[in-house]
Amino acid sequence: MTHTRDWRSAAAYADAVSLPLSGWAWEFLRRNPDYRGETRAAAATPEGRIAVGRRWGLSCRRGPRPGWP
Repeated sequence: MTHTRDWRSAAAYADAVSLPLSGWAWEFLRRNPDYRGETRAAAATPEGRIAVGRRWGLSCRRGPRPGWP
């Protein structure tokens, strides 16, 4: 969650013009303080991560990372 771009740098967002709608949604969601707090609190368990994802309407179409549900 700490890998947010420097919003003051235009160069950091050069690729933003080609983002799909889901990309724009992710850019806003990952900066939401409520979402960030919930993900930090839920990170300890796979069940917690799944519950947070469902609560925020997230879905993952790629395979999970090692160690993640």
